[in-house]
Amino acid sequence: MKNTAAIPSFRLGALAAALALAGAAQAATVALPAELPPFGQDKPLAVPKITQQTLPNGLQVWVVPRQGIPRVDFVLAVRGAGYGADAPDAPGRAKLLAGLLTEGTATRSSRQIAEAAQAMGGALGAAAGNDGISLFGNALASHAAGMAALLADVARHPAFPGGEVQLARTNALQGLKAAGTQPGFRAARALDGAIYGGHAYGRTQETEAAIQAVTAPGLRAEHARRFRPDRALLVITGRIGAEQALKLARSAFGDWRAGGDPLPDLPAPAAARPVQRLLLERPGSVQATLRLGSPGMAASDGEQVALRLASTVIGQGFSSRLNQNLREDKGYTYGARAGGQSWRVGGAITGGADVRNEVAGAAMAEYVKEYRRLGAEPVPEAELAMSKRYMAGSYLVSTQLQGSLARQLAGNWLVGLPADFLGKFVPALQRVSAAEVQAVGRKYFNPDEQSWVVVGDPAQIAGQLKAFGEFTTVKP
Repeated sequence: MKNTAAIPSFRLGALAAALALAGAAQAATVALPAELPPFGQDKPLAVPKITQQTLPNGLQVWVVPRQGIPRVDFVLAVRGAGYGADAPDAPGRAKLLAGLLTEGTATRSSRQIAEAAQAMGGALGAAAGNDGISLFGNALASHAAGMAALLADVARHPAFPGGEVQLARTNALQGLKAAGTQPGFRAARALDGAIYGGHAYGRTQETEAAIQAVTAPGLRAEHARRFRPDRALLVITGRIGAEQALKLARSAFGDWRAGGDPLPDLPAPAAARPVQRLLLERPGSVQATLRLGSPGMAASDGEQVALRLASTVIGQGFSSRLNQNLREDKGYTYGARAGGQSWRVGGAITGGADVRNEVAGAAMAEYVKEYRRLGAEPVPEAELAMSKRYMAGSYLVSTQLQGSLARQLAGNWLVGLPADFLGKFVPALQRVSAAEVQAVGRKYFNPDEQSWVVVGDPAQIAGQLKAFGEFTTVKP
């Protein structure tokens, strides 16, 4: 047998690429049957029974027993603890706060936390979003009580050790330095400002000054201010009975008490913003980073499901109009996207693609055309049915894993959606008409109301931008 270890890696890569191209060429010559069989009947989502209880301290507990692998998943979501609570001079603070929760408590070091979770056959982590911070934990069913106690310790008693804070600060500064060289990062920051103005939803990216200002005492004060049982939801899923799960919740979190007054509710961002056109200089760039956006809707808005469907049609998924147009038909980009993102009190409509310099203006013109078409014409029946089938199937698959189910329920709650939205989404999706999609498209995808952010070399692309209005040039 030949020893392939002696073959240089670049030759192996070239060989793999050649084989892949040969396989693709062969596949391209295989003719499909004249008539493909019809799709199978859509299967309804088996809506799980959710046991709900609110503890005396205000903590909401949702339990979803499932007969599957011997594992229990926990998600603790704290509303109002995320980026929306960050001060104007401390953008992105929630990210560092969430990341340091598992780095030590009053009784455990970061290593002891990791080893304890591993010994239970599970893992523990945390993440920040616009509307809250969520902690995730899982363990073998036989260690459910231990994981509940560990999760409670991390959520309620983080110590924010000085050494860990210093390390996190150093890593964050290095990450920011690296990210700042990427055109997508610069474009996202500028577009957030155009869409949200001074609203907290537009302050999710850290700054060097904000990172440098992070201290252990400051993080402890922020934790005490943001983490409260009366603003929290605990979701428990897996091979565990409802009564046992509620007992674990009461044991681990029942004596959790809030301190001080709760944070005020986050106000809604402006429903409309002045259109901006920004050209962020990147001398020597061989491609242009195109981004466009405008204010959107809150997750609880009555048109939410229609917006999700409209987003799928125009720019989410390989078969979406923009991706087929700019990638498959014209070869301008590896991928084009657009759609809505919705949070508790507001949202955004965003889109974008990275294209060759010489087709920057042409790509922007295709975005304008597709946006305008979405609001001007009803989506054909076959295309609408395909998008609904894709969305329903993806949704059904995503809710099969119990960890994903728990995160879905907690995420819905954070943005103001009730527990039963889980089972109502697919039926609501099937009821959306072409006229409703067209109405949402006309209202939210009006190309005349989109702000544009372009990152690239002005010498290569500035002339192409003139057709879309006057752009303000911003130096690095």
